[in-house]
Amino acid sequence: QVQLVESGGGSVQAGGSLRLSCAASGVTSDIDCMGWFRQAPGKEREGVASITVAVGSPYSVDSVKGRFTISQDKAKNTVYLQINALKPEDTAMYYCAAGRETWACAPPLRSHEYNYWGQGTQVTVSS
Repeated sequence: QVQLVESGGGSVQAGGSLRLSCAASGVTSDIDCMGWFRQAPGKEREGVASITVAVGSPYSVDSVKGRFTISQDKAKNTVYLQINALKPEDTAMYYCAAGRETWACAPPLRSHEYNYWGQGTQVTVSS
């Protein structure tokens, strides 16, 4: 079993930055992909970024490219999402997810391809 705990969310003004963290624990040796998803009220959950664990190959969707950067610290079993130039439309609950197969990192990012989920951390951006 794998446990994921997100942190780093908060309320910020448009244009600000946040760094979200996802700490993984438990049996993590078979995790090949880590991803970040977000869900705004009344909307479907959408994947925004992923990273392959073995080589750290990052991916982000076009809508956030240039503002969102995913990275990992393998020694700490932690994945990060650096978010810059925040926009009100970024307001959502952000979830960390872990997948047992590398293909989960390939676009499109699909929730059902991930096996473990964190509780989420709220990001609220005001104008």
